[in-house]
Amino acid sequence: MAHANALLTPRGRLALARCVVVDGWPLRRAAERFRVSVPTAARWATRYRESGEAGMHDRPSRPHSSPRRTPQRRERRIIKLRVIRRWGPARIGYHLGLHPSTVHRVLSRYGLARLTWLDRPTGRVIRRYEHEHPGDLVHVDIKKLGRIPDGGGHRVVGRSQGQRNTGSSRPGYAYLHNAVDDHSRLAYSEILGDERKDTAAGFWLRANAFFTDCGITVTRVLTDNGSCYRSAAFAQALGEQITHKRTRPYTPRTNGKVERFNRTLLDEWAYARPYLSEAERVAAFPAWLHTYNHHRGHTSLGGRPPASRVTNLSGQYS
Repeated sequence: MAHANALLTPRGRLALARCVVVDGWPLRRAAERFRVSVPTAARWATRYRESGEAGMHDRPSRPHSSPRRTPQRRERRIIKLRVIRRWGPARIGYHLGLHPSTVHRVLSRYGLARLTWLDRPTGRVIRRYEHEHPGDLVHVDIKKLGRIPDGGGHRVVGRSQGQRNTGSSRPGYAYLHNAVDDHSRLAYSEILGDERKDTAAGFWLRANAFFTDCGITVTRVLTDNGSCYRSAAFAQALGEQITHKRTRPYTPRTNGKVERFNRTLLDEWAYARPYLSEAERVAAFPAWLHTYNHHRGHTSLGGRPPASRVTNLSGQYS
């Protein structure tokens, strides 16, 4: 495509061609006048003789024929496997004896949505949203995490030694209660001993106080259908000013922002390095949470941390 300020725009090409075809200029003279090569002047003069003024526009670069293109019948099989079974390019390629890059080109040519954009059970495109202001919606969830025995678990010292470190009593589980603001992704999290109703209610009171200190007024809370969130104690903790919404049963993607926070938490803190005890991992948690809120770039925020969307967050630059 010609640049808007290029010398040979369609209008400039037309002037060059008319100088040669209509006015009878020699090709060399026209080329010097319009500061192009002789072959270029000849090309546009030929185009003008063949197609007139319409020939001065760029032609598509697509070839007239593609003899090595994937046959249409095989393309239909690729699309069928994607729509019905929701397989990726690699698996479709192995099934049909094609290279995954060939499958990917076919899927891209027909504009089929990426698998990451789809709800696997239904095949529907996931509708992504973001509330306009902090506090319009806060996602709340609990992540159950196995405690590390003293001396290290099997991830660090191997399965046989990890079992010996466990001894006769199992170390049990820790419960991470998490609250994530939908707009800013600002997170408040605590490591607690259970997921009972009074524990969940107490966590929300402290989480709400945290958001209030940051200048965020929470108006809605979204949770799953766990028994602790259906209790009167949790409803009392929310109060009358906060609307409680629940996800549809068996659809954790509805609470996706806190679910994504859970995964980030596991990747970047819980399993990020070898811990030799649960106390060592717990001691590293506050620093990680501070980094997440104040310094870690978030892809959905254009590489900025959640603190960039909260104007009253203390310790923002520490």
